[in-house]
Amino acid sequence: MNVQIEETWKEVLAPEFEKDYFIRLTDFVRQEYQTTTVYPPGKLIFNAFNLCPYNKVKVVIIGQDPYHGPGQAHGLCFSVNDGVPFPPSLQNIFKEIHDDLGTPIPATGNLTRWAEQGVLMLNATLTVRAHQAGSHQRKGWEEFTDAAIRALAEKRKHLVFILWGSYAQKKGAFIDRNKHLVLTSVHPSPLSAYNGFFGNRHFSRANEYLIQHGETPIVW
Repeated sequence: MNVQIEETWKEVLAPEFEKDYFIRLTDFVRQEYQTTTVYPPGKLIFNAFNLCPYNKVKVVIIGQDPYHGPGQAHGLCFSVNDGVPFPPSLQNIFKEIHDDLGTPIPATGNLTRWAEQGVLMLNATLTVRAHQAGSHQRKGWEEFTDAAIRALAEKRKHLVFILWGSYAQKKGAFIDRNKHLVLTSVHPSPLSAYNGFFGNRHFSRANEYLIQHGETPIVW
């Protein structure tokens, strides 16, 4: 897995690359890419990090698994490539942004423009087998992404962490609420969105907090 990761992140996460779990993970992932169809494409595994350097992060959105259909995943949680129909959760995210901020629903589900403004869209697991949700869970990715979240939560100040659903909330449970803004609600999936995702105003609340702390708000 000769995948490059952005320099500031490489420095922050350097200790992880030497650990046994990461070496095992690398062997597993390399084997999977050689023998079956895996998403996202190999060069995009670390896309979330590469588009959003460590010292530029303002907001962290935690997802679970990459999309497992053809052409969807490109390394940013909830985001899809240009021209791909919006998955249901993403439709609901855009609906909430529209209701919260009045922003029109965009023509593309590609959220690269968020990443370039400092939104780290990090799945807990960075790879998945085609059509097999959760197939790369518990192989080591979660430990790696925990280390990334911990590096932000412990060494940076005044970040916004957006945790939708119980999985993301467990993963972010340790984050110091006195040092960062932690926004939680149910997941935007159609199964739960009407139980508290709609109306959570996370996008305007994130921006208010960024402005309070001297940061430019995100153009959602």
